[in-house]
Amino acid sequence: MEMATCSFHSSSFTLPNPNFNPRTNLSSPLPLSKQLFGFSLPSSSTAKTTTLKLRTRNPKPFSTHPSIKCSVSEATEAATAERRRKLMRRSDIRNIAIVAHVDHGKTTLVDAMLRQSKVFRDNQFVQERIMDSNDIERERGITILSKNTSITYKDSKINIIDTPGHSDFGGEVERILNMVEGILLVVDSVEGPMPQTRFVLKKALEFGHAVVVVVNKIDRPSARPDFVINSTFELFIELNATDEQCDFQAIYASGIKGKAGLSADNLADDLGPLFESIMRCIPGPAIDKDGSLQMLATNIEYDEHKGRIAIGRLHAGILKKGMDVKVCTSEDSCRFARVSELFVYEKFSRVPAESVEAGDICAVCGINDIQIGETIADKTNGTPLPAIKVEEPTVKMAFSINTSPFVGREGKYVTSRNLRDRLSRELERNLAMKVEDGETADTFVVSGRGTLHITILIENMRREGYEFMVGPPKVINKRVNDKLLEPYEIATVEVPEEHMGAVVELLGKRRGQMFDMQGVGSEGTTFLKYKIPTRGLLGLRNAILTASRGTAILNTIFDSYGPWAGDMSTRDLGSLVAFEGGTSTSYAISSSQERGQLFIGPGVEVYKGQIVGIHQRPGDLSLNVCKKKAATNIRSNKDVTVILDTPLDYSLDDCIEYIQEDELVEVTPSSIRMCKNPKFSKKSNR
Repeated sequence: MEMATCSFHSSSFTLPNPNFNPRTNLSSPLPLSKQLFGFSLPSSSTAKTTTLKLRTRNPKPFSTHPSIKCSVSEATEAATAERRRKLMRRSDIRNIAIVAHVDHGKTTLVDAMLRQSKVFRDNQFVQERIMDSNDIERERGITILSKNTSITYKDSKINIIDTPGHSDFGGEVERILNMVEGILLVVDSVEGPMPQTRFVLKKALEFGHAVVVVVNKIDRPSARPDFVINSTFELFIELNATDEQCDFQAIYASGIKGKAGLSADNLADDLGPLFESIMRCIPGPAIDKDGSLQMLATNIEYDEHKGRIAIGRLHAGILKKGMDVKVCTSEDSCRFARVSELFVYEKFSRVPAESVEAGDICAVCGINDIQIGETIADKTNGTPLPAIKVEEPTVKMAFSINTSPFVGREGKYVTSRNLRDRLSRELERNLAMKVEDGETADTFVVSGRGTLHITILIENMRREGYEFMVGPPKVINKRVNDKLLEPYEIATVEVPEEHMGAVVELLGKRRGQMFDMQGVGSEGTTFLKYKIPTRGLLGLRNAILTASRGTAILNTIFDSYGPWAGDMSTRDLGSLVAFEGGTSTSYAISSSQERGQLFIGPGVEVYKGQIVGIHQRPGDLSLNVCKKKAATNIRSNKDVTVILDTPLDYSLDDCIEYIQEDELVEVTPSSIRMCKNPKFSKKSNR
């Protein structure tokens, strides 16, 4: 493989436009510094003439490749130069977070980095997406909780944190950015920057972190790396990044193949270019080695034997096993504790350590009441670090005890006290969630960043043996200057052209306003961008899949609060409600299925008020699905062959999207049912 090297001298080669300004002139596909194999060239303000000489040479290991100059690191250092006069840099550690939109390949890229750094034995079986260790994460194919690991590259330790990609779990990403000095921004080579890409990049730039852009899935047939780099560059400008931050390092990679390179058509045989960019472009942690101990608890884990484990980065001083420390929430609120055990991350596990120096990420045991955002400080001279702030929730749901006739049959924890204790424990770890008392003593209002955020909590509680009911999701409105404001979100939809009309009509009914539309690749796909009230997104996912025959992809992220958009209808059809309890029969279902689509088959126990199907018309319809065929001496007892439709199989997410104001979802470890809320008067069919 022939490699190209760049050397620069000030002589005859003149730039086409010495006064090029990337903020105003976007006609060029990319700043010159990004066109030349990902190298950063001197800007026009410092060198008006530049000579470029290319020569080929024999291939060498990546360690002998020319130096990658990263102005992001220099800018970050310049921005906080005054503070860093007192601090020193650790060159043997890098702390990075891998952030991206959902399904852009973060976890797969981490897998390849772990394999190539020899974390696992050659003969060791390693499952795919090794970082997604949670059962729900594996079932859904998404990352929900951030996780730590580390690798060793050239005698340096790289702490890697894999983060969630869904906007509903943005609180995890916001917390993690407190622990790192730089991020790998992973972007799909076809889709380019997506809503969550914008969110995490905005937060990283606010922290002043160095950014390395990784264009992943470069081996896709319809990959368009130039467009992706241009779009990412424009995103930096939209987020008011400095000129130096806009001069980011670009790496092209295929996470599933474990390859990376400085140009899209010339990948190395491994991820060497990526590792080298991390070492050169992301600075080591700035520490005060001789200062007073300071460590911010950024994450909390629980172990049955060790109790609560606080995870965070040591900002200053040295932390030792058995050390007496002070735990601070503010200047006036401190308590004393002792560190019983100390761990650091090595490869794919936690390893006991006697002491940890500033700059490293560690796990601390022995402080049983520590909370996220508290500071572990020196016993005598310690001062707290700034608390972690996350954005406010936008959606709320009501949790209450199960009041159905089937209460207590399947669940282990059914009382309001059990429910209150479990929700309180969730608040300790989930900073983006809030819990308030409801209208009654056995009702709790849970607020989160989105429907998925709360649904994951419901699913976890169900698997732990809890039995309860949840109401429909509602948006959290604000009133400012006597004006009612509601949350708006940016929705992006990828849909084939033949289904675009139905999707546009659907979004229009929900008060969505289109502000961008473009074709994507050569696959006949259209990319739509909408600003839409969060109310309009409730129940939208299934409706869009139905309208596009399962081909549309919907992504959303919170944008801002705006004026109330007016009334809207999110569901046109009513429900089929059982007016008698018992066991469903084939005889009754055969006649009931003419009224709509059913959720149940024969032989299923139902109770009065349970929702058993979707009515084919507006308004609810009560029917009897337990009716048995009369058997007398006049009628024939011969069984008639009955053809039954396959019942709809609704998941927990589907049920929560389906229900309306007067309906509830009954959640138990074994079943998920829907019923009418007895507090509301029954709606009769017109």
